[in-house]
Amino acid sequence: TYVISCDAGAERPIRYILQTINTKIFTDPVSLMENVKNVTDYLKDIIRANGGDVNRETLTCIETLDGKIYHVDDQNRYWRMYNFIEDATSYQSVERPILFENAAKAFGKFQKQLDSYPADTLHETIAKFHDTVKRFRDFEEAVANDISGRAKDCQPEIEFYLAHKDICGEITSRIASGEIPLRVTHNDTKLNNVLLDRQTRKSLCVLDLDTVMPGLSLYDFGDSIRFGAATAA
Repeated sequence: TYVISCDAGAERPIRYILQTINTKIFTDPVSLMENVKNVTDYLKDIIRANGGDVNRETLTCIETLDGKIYHVDDQNRYWRMYNFIEDATSYQSVERPILFENAAKAFGKFQKQLDSYPADTLHETIAKFHDTVKRFRDFEEAVANDISGRAKDCQPEIEFYLAHKDICGEITSRIASGEIPLRVTHNDTKLNNVLLDRQTRKSLCVLDLDTVMPGLSLYDFGDSIRFGAATAA
C-alpha cells in the first residue's frame, strides 16, 4: 500500500491510496473490484440523498485512463487506487470505549445503508468464509494431524472446542432454512477498518471492502465483539 501525493497547485497536495490486491487470498480480483465499485456507488447515492459528504463517508475508486477500476501490470499484479480521506485516523486497539462505540455505529450505519442492496448480486470473494461447519471439520483435521506438534500445549482449549461441536452449525442451519435473511455484510468488522474523524473521533468511513459479500448481520456483530473484547493490538 502506498500514499500517492500530487501537487495540483492547491493549498496542500491531493493524495490517493495505491494498493496491490492479494491474489493469493482473493483469487478473483476482478469480481472483488466489481463488488467494491457497485457498493460504493450505491452508498454515494444514499449519502448524497442524506446531505452527506461522498468524498469522506465512503471510498472512491479512481479509474484508469481506459475506464477500469484496476490495472494489471506486466507481472500480472492487480493494482487499485482510492481517494485518500484527509484529517482522519484509525486505531489498532480499543484504547477507549468511545472508539469502539463509534466504530460500532459505523458498521451499523453501513448495514443500514445497504439494507435494500440486492445481496445475491454480489460475488463471494472468499468461498465459505463463514461456514462454521466446514471450519470445525478443518479444526478437527488440524488437531488430528498436529503437523507442528503443538496440540499437547493447548489441550484445554482443544477440549473446550470439541465439547461445543453441537452448536457450530446453529447459524448455518438457520441460513439454509431461511430463518435468518442474507444481507450485504462487511465480514471483517475490526476497529481498524473504520476511519474516525481526527478531531471529533466520530466515525467517518468504513474501509477494507474486500470481504463485502452476502452474509448475516450476526457475522459482523460477532466479529466486532471478538475484536473489541481484546486488549491487545
